[in-house]
Amino acid sequence: MTTELYGIAASDGIAIAKTYRLESPSLLFDKTTIEDPEAEIERLHAALTVSMQELELIKEQAEKQIGPKEAAIFGAHLMVLSDPELIGPITEKIKNDGVNAEFALQEVSDMFMEIFASMDNEYMQERAADIKDVRNRVLAHLLGVKFPNPGLISEKVILLAEDLTPSDTVQFNPEFIQGFVTEIGGRTSHSAILARTLEIPAVVGVKKLMASLEDGTLLIIDGIEGKIIADPSAEIIEEYEQRQKHFAAQKDELASLKDAATVSSDGFEVELGANIGSPKDVASALENGAEAIGLFRTEFLYMGRDSFPTEEQQFEMYSEVLKRMGSKPTVVRTMDIGGDKELSYMDLPKELNPFLGLRAIRLSLNMPDLFRTQLRALIRASVHGNLKIMFPMIATLEEFRQAKRLFIEEQEKLAAEGIAFNDNIEVGIMVEIPSTAVMADVFAKEVDFFSIGTNDLIQYTLAADRMNENVAHLYQPFNPAILRMVKMVIDAAHKEGKWAGMCGEMAGEELAVPILLAMGLDEFSMSATSILKTRSIISKLSKAEIEPHIDAILSLATAEDVKNYVSKI
Repeated sequence: MTTELYGIAASDGIAIAKTYRLESPSLLFDKTTIEDPEAEIERLHAALTVSMQELELIKEQAEKQIGPKEAAIFGAHLMVLSDPELIGPITEKIKNDGVNAEFALQEVSDMFMEIFASMDNEYMQERAADIKDVRNRVLAHLLGVKFPNPGLISEKVILLAEDLTPSDTVQFNPEFIQGFVTEIGGRTSHSAILARTLEIPAVVGVKKLMASLEDGTLLIIDGIEGKIIADPSAEIIEEYEQRQKHFAAQKDELASLKDAATVSSDGFEVELGANIGSPKDVASALENGAEAIGLFRTEFLYMGRDSFPTEEQQFEMYSEVLKRMGSKPTVVRTMDIGGDKELSYMDLPKELNPFLGLRAIRLSLNMPDLFRTQLRALIRASVHGNLKIMFPMIATLEEFRQAKRLFIEEQEKLAAEGIAFNDNIEVGIMVEIPSTAVMADVFAKEVDFFSIGTNDLIQYTLAADRMNENVAHLYQPFNPAILRMVKMVIDAAHKEGKWAGMCGEMAGEELAVPILLAMGLDEFSMSATSILKTRSIISKLSKAEIEPHIDAILSLATAEDVKNYVSKI
C-alpha cells in the first residue's frame, strides 16, 4: 500500500530507488560452553575473513572518495584483524576455556582496549578505538547481524537512518547513494548540508521513519516538497519520473549562467561563493559557477582518520584548493571541532551542553599547538592563491586578538625560517554569536572582514537547537531580530571600509536574497548547487527598488509577517 511521510526538504531533487537501512545492530550475546573448540575457532576465522574482505573494499572505496591518507584508518583496522597478538589469545581462550567465539573475542579485546587506553602514548591510546571498531564488525558477523557499511553499497539505493554523522558520510559514494532520509535533523544539519554538496535529494526530520519502512522498500524522495512516498503505484512513479526530467531541464537552463557575473538588474554586483568541506568539493563549486570559496570547513579534514592531520598533510590539502581556485578568493575557517563534531581520537571533556562549551575557537585557543600547526599550514599555502582566514565562534574581542596574535607569531617564525608566504592575508571572523553582532562596530575596527554564520546565529539568538525537530518552528531565519542583527553587521563593516559576507544556509534562501541584496551584503556563500539559482534570482532584482522597503521589513513583528511582505515586493 502506498504510504506518504513528510519531513523537512533538505536538498532539492527527486530520487526513486529501493531503501537501504543504515542502523547499528544489537551485539548482545550470552556466554555459552561449546563442545567442539575447533569448529568454534573455524567460525571465528570465517568472521575474521569476511570482516577483512569488507575492510579491503571500504579502504579501496574511501581512497577513491577521500584520498589514501584519509583512508588510512581502514588500513589500521586491517592490521588489527591480522595481528597474531590479538587473534592468538582469542583462539587460546576458546580452546582452553571452552567458551563461544563471541565471549572470547569480547574478553580479549576488552583487555587490550583497557591496556592501550591507559597508556600515556597518544598513538597507542588510539589503537583502543581501532580494536573496538574491528571487534564490533567481527561480532556482527559471528552473530549473523547486518553491520552498517555505507562504503560497500554497490547498487542504487536511498539511505534511511535515524541520523547521519560526518564519519558515516565520509564513505558515501553518490554514484550509488541516490538520496537519503533521516528521522533527526533540520535544513541546516550537517547531513542536509552534505546532501546539497553531493547534489543528492534529501528529506530530514521524518518522524517514525525507521519504524515505518523496511529494507528494500521502493521509495520516492521529493527533496523539493519534503515528502517521501513508499510503495508508489505505477502512475505515481511515472509522475515523478516526469518531475525528475523537469528538474534536470531546469538545471541545464541555469547552467548557462555558470560563467556570468552576479549582477542585479540595476547593475549592483555581488560575489557568489560555495561552502565546501574538502578539496574534492572544489570541482562541484567551479562547475556550479562559484566566484569564490566563501567557507572551507576544515574540520572535515580531521574526520574519518585515526590521528590529527600533520602540518604537511594540511599544507597539501589547502594548497590543492588554492591552486584550483587561482585568483578567486578562498575563505578558510579554522577548525570548528566540538558540539556535534567529535573526533574518535580526541578525548574531549563530556559537557552538559557541548554546543555552548569547549568548541571551535575556544578549543583552538585551549590547544595552541594544534592551532599553530593549522595556522602554519595555511600561511605556507597562501603562496598558491587568494587565501583569507576566519576564526569561528568568536564571542569576545579578546578571543579574536589572542587568535590573531598566534597567527602573527607563526608568520614571524616562518619569515625567520626563510619560508615564503603572502604577507597580506585577510583575517576575519564568523559572526554567529549575538554578542559579536551587537558589538560589530567595535570588531569592524580590527577585523578585515565579517562572514555571518546564520546557522548558529539563529539558534543562539532564538535559543532553539537547529537539530531538534521539536523546536524547529523556532528556527526562524526571517525573524526580525535576526534581520536587524544582519543589517547591523553589514553596516558596521561598510562604515570601516570592510566587506561583509554570509556563509550560513540563509544566503541561498530564495526569499532571503532580495533582503540581503538590499542591505548591501557583499558576498553570498552557499551550497554549490544553490549558486546558479541564486545568480538567476539576483539578475531579476533591482537593489534600488527593494532598498526603500528595508526599514518597513525591520519594523515587522514576526517572521511570517516578513515572509508575507517580501513575497509581495
